Amino acid sequence: MPAFDGLGLPKDIVDELARNGVTTPFPIQAATIPDAIEGRDVLGCGRTGSGKTLAFGLPVLMRCAERRAAANRPRALILVPTRELAHQVRDSLRGYARVVGVRVGDVVGGSSYTRQINELRRGVDVLVATPGRLTDLIEQGACDLGDVEVSVLDEADQMCDMGFMPQVSELLDQVRPDGQTLLFSATLDGDVDKLVRKYMNEPQTHSVDPPVSQVTTMEHHLLKVLPRDKNTIVAQIAAREGRTIMFVRSKYRADTISEQLIEAGVPCASLHGGKTQSVRTRTLAKFREGRIQALVATDVAARGIHVDGIDLVVNIDLPTGHKDYLHRGGRTARAGSSGSVVSLVAPNQRRMARRLLSDAGVDAKQHLVNPGDELLSEVTGAKEPSWEPWIEPPEPERPRRGRGGPRRSGGGYRGNGGGYRGGYRGDRRNDRGEGGGYRGERRDDRGGGYRGDRPEGGYRRNDRGDRPEGGYRRDDRGEGGGYRGERSEGGYRGGGYGGERRGGYGGDRRGGGGPRGGYRGDRRGGGPRRGERYDSAPQH
Repeated sequence: MPAFDGLGLPKDIVDELARNGVTTPFPIQAATIPDAIEGRDVLGCGRTGSGKTLAFGLPVLMRCAERRAAANRPRALILVPTRELAHQVRDSLRGYARVVGVRVGDVVGGSSYTRQINELRRGVDVLVATPGRLTDLIEQGACDLGDVEVSVLDEADQMCDMGFMPQVSELLDQVRPDGQTLLFSATLDGDVDKLVRKYMNEPQTHSVDPPVSQVTTMEHHLLKVLPRDKNTIVAQIAAREGRTIMFVRSKYRADTISEQLIEAGVPCASLHGGKTQSVRTRTLAKFREGRIQALVATDVAARGIHVDGIDLVVNIDLPTGHKDYLHRGGRTARAGSSGSVVSLVAPNQRRMARRLLSDAGVDAKQHLVNPGDELLSEVTGAKEPSWEPWIEPPEPERPRRGRGGPRRSGGGYRGNGGGYRGGYRGDRRNDRGEGGGYRGERRDDRGGGYRGDRPEGGYRRNDRGDRPEGGYRRDDRGEGGGYRGERSEGGYRGGGYGGERRGGYGGDRRGGGGPRGGYRGDRRGGGPRRGERYDSAPQH
């Protein structure tokens, strides 16, 4: 097996691979990278987890390092079936892209159109995309594929199975006709074969795994269970040590079983297409980080789940076809590691299950199991759950940025050197309900409020609202002063009064405690009179 430096890759990329601990190429990488670098069309047949991302990604980065992309006109396109897979490909390539000065971006459904449009406008060399969102952006005029010199179809069989064949064809019709095409798929039949014949020119074919077969490092088991025992057995399997993915046939089933497992004491979550992209991303992060140990997923959501260390896949509900069975099993035994696929079948499902496994080319061991059986533990690692509801611990706090700067634990925002922006009290609160604003030890217009236990202001509350010392105050009528310091002249109006006079709204103007203060405090009408305002801090 040649090393990476013998495949034609530049030294900078080889050095970065070594820094990441990647020194020996996988078979699919050793086979396809030289042809891809030479500019030939490549047809790679290999299972999920065989190292395909770097096999096509590194030659694409080399190609795009020659010159930069124009605004809205990427030079390389990588089409993938799911959002999760798009994010994984993007993240896998970005470290190597920085080394050669290439920008990698992504456009996927469920994320902000504005962010993606702005990213395209700044110029993206390598665009990782799902077909649906990319089609939308092209129709809006935010992206043009006329400069695309190399197109990649990753998990092509999944894209076809999910109904993306028409969109994929429309997109490939828009790229440069003399461009290079790299196609990677676990199977090469049906619509995939149509794509190969239509869009590839004498492709170099490399197959490192039989297109439809079991993985040698993967064990398959058929567990015959009685319907009344199924939920208990599922809970015992989910309680095992290690990461487990459990597949069901519907969103409702995913949510229901996930809730049952949580009640049994198993750290668990569901993943399906009915959840927002942000929720799906957080759920996968928890699973990857080990904060949950079981994931209950549907087929569509699970396509693109690439998490290392998953050693068991459980088919709670049998898949509809042998391709789905293989895709499910591809979540385990990745990159040469071992894993097991377990299918739970009731007596009336056994014939269907045997036919399914036969179509998938799988020889599965069959067992009759009951809850708590030693055999169940031997095959799956099952153990008795606590049967005490699992309560998810709070997520660790992540630093967040507000409009005026970083949030401080002691309150307020610093702003651009300026002012009081909402009196966030943080952890400073005494037994009278008073809390400090941003501590700031400056009294000029660039500093925040003061400690809440000082009379000069800060974020203050009491029950009477009659203290003349200012701060943000509310009384039981909903009235509040403003940022007043020792001045009774108004400032930041919280819906109340400034001394004996109504204060103006000061949120947008300097001088009354907001970033640009309030209106003149010596006007008895208060009120939003734009013509009369201070342009600097109030004079004491």
